[in-house]
Amino acid sequence: MKKLQVYVVSDSVGETGEQVVKAVITQFRPNFDNTIIRKFAHINNKDHIDNIVEIAKAQDAMIVFTLVEESMRLYMIEACNQKGVKSYDLLGPMISIFEKETNQKPLQEPGLVHKLDDDYFRKIEAVEFAVKYDDGRDPRGLLLADVVLIGVSRTSKTPLSQYLAHKRYKVANVPLVPEIDPPEELSQVNPKKCFGLVISPEKLNMIRKERLKALGLNDDANYAKHARIEDELKHFYKVVQQIGCDVIDVTNRAVEETANVIIHKIEQERS
Repeated sequence: MKKLQVYVVSDSVGETGEQVVKAVITQFRPNFDNTIIRKFAHINNKDHIDNIVEIAKAQDAMIVFTLVEESMRLYMIEACNQKGVKSYDLLGPMISIFEKETNQKPLQEPGLVHKLDDDYFRKIEAVEFAVKYDDGRDPRGLLLADVVLIGVSRTSKTPLSQYLAHKRYKVANVPLVPEIDPPEELSQVNPKKCFGLVISPEKLNMIRKERLKALGLNDDANYAKHARIEDELKHFYKVVQQIGCDVIDVTNRAVEETANVIIHKIEQERS
């Protein structure tokens, strides 16, 4: 069996080229017998290409490359032709097809796929974080969060946490009730990343009544009574004053509006 050597050359991590090469080779050598695949990642200058082509020539290897910059692709083709090295441009022909189809010029920026992947995984991580540290389940999350939300029941803490998570912010939220002391971790949170959510007693009364009805319960329960709501809001303001965090009135705000206020303040602090 002939020895097969394939060099995968990429201006990014080389994963695309490597997977394609492996997919093809398995059609001939399912166990990769007498086959060597060597990957050269982050190749971004012509000297690198010259060195790789020299090695490929000496070892009788072929080159499969995924280079998004046209000048680098052309240089690779020329260098391989001059040295008599077999090569295959994996991206160039397809880029040309899409350029004609879209009537647009390619960005020619290496690694964009992996930037998108990283962004996606950051979002997933933030969503999982919001679920894990929702409703004060684990106070330890307060010290790991980008944003901490506090407020009485039914002030949109959970939907707001999820919305911010989709914007890649790790959010923990804590419900405040007069009978339970806030977790100790809350006092250790940077006030600049903590936000108290408040709502008018009238609106909260209406929301809680609807919630009770949805659960099949009587809407005159203590949970929805004005006196109870006033006690909870009094406790809320006491905690907020102790922390020194901003308060956002969500009475007539959509979740998106509240999120924008928080994002603006967080980004101001970061800049």
